[in-house]
Amino acid sequence: MSVLDHRALNRATLARQFLLRRTGLPPLEVTEHLVGLQAQTPHTWYVGLWARVAGCPPADVADLLTSRRAVRMALMRSTIHFVSAADAVALRPLVQPALDRDLFRNSTHGRWTRGLDTDAVVAAGHEILAERPRTPAELGEALLERWPDNDAAALAYTVRNLLPVVQIPPRGVWKRSGRTTHAPLDEWVDAPARTASLETLVLRYLAAYGPATVQDIQMWCGLTKLSEIVERLRLVEFAGGYLDLPDAPRPDPDTPAPVRFLYDFDNLLLSHKDRGRFVSEEFRTKAVTPHGPVPHPVLVDGVTAAAWTVEKTRGDATLVVRTFLPLSTADRDAATAEGLDLLAFLEPDASHDVRFDAVS
Repeated sequence: MSVLDHRALNRATLARQFLLRRTGLPPLEVTEHLVGLQAQTPHTWYVGLWARVAGCPPADVADLLTSRRAVRMALMRSTIHFVSAADAVALRPLVQPALDRDLFRNSTHGRWTRGLDTDAVVAAGHEILAERPRTPAELGEALLERWPDNDAAALAYTVRNLLPVVQIPPRGVWKRSGRTTHAPLDEWVDAPARTASLETLVLRYLAAYGPATVQDIQMWCGLTKLSEIVERLRLVEFAGGYLDLPDAPRPDPDTPAPVRFLYDFDNLLLSHKDRGRFVSEEFRTKAVTPHGPVPHPVLVDGVTAAAWTVEKTRGDATLVVRTFLPLSTADRDAATAEGLDLLAFLEPDASHDVRFDAVS
């Protein structure tokens, strides 16, 4: 049985993620290929498309939200994802068990669901949100009028997890802000039903994140007991339990990987049980802190060698690159060029500079 080491896994996944070479495909098509982008922050996920799509104007991505061709909603792992409207309709039923688990085992809200007629709460929530979109606080207060002995936040969270709802614009629109405001998915989009199954979900995951183990797939989607699903598929097997599509790209492990700046919740780093194909030990121990902000990674030769932030003062924007692994002169030059392009995307009206700070 063939063996895939971390470098082989790295290059295969980078190729499928459009991180070895940017694609000219439209942002919506790329979003569907990636099975969505994790997007619990309002704007940082735009960088995920910038890193993968050549000449990706943020206004074009924002238009997908305002035109209702894409939405932000709770999906994989019960986290907010940016997905096409068609995928929102298709994927939500498949990942519902993960949202059920998040609700009923939730240490804050779960205890309030005991003995609660959740079907009635969901029906009432749909009625209230169909009347007009509301914030979770507004929804909770409206539901509390019918269930006065419960908890407003728990009632709103019950609807959030059991009823497909979307966070409507301007929340998530580039360079705009707005409170989290929910509307029912079936009221917000008019997307045709798309045939979906757990089998297709697994195949789409492997097309974007493979090769992978069953544990990797489960980590990504938040579902369990997928071994039976995988066994029904015609997949290629590698040593260590790695599975893949027969014709998926698996580049030579020595294929050069360009410098890429990712965002804090980039799916690339959150979609495998074993993250060793990308995450360096130095990054894990020096960039990630238990209660600090999630770092924005920099890939150098395909692995997390640095983290980046932007400092802004009076019309100047400086990209600060904190390095955890030594960079060659060529790597620094490549990171500088890529960093200046990132600043042009993030802060087009500012003057730009890139600074490197080594972390011991």
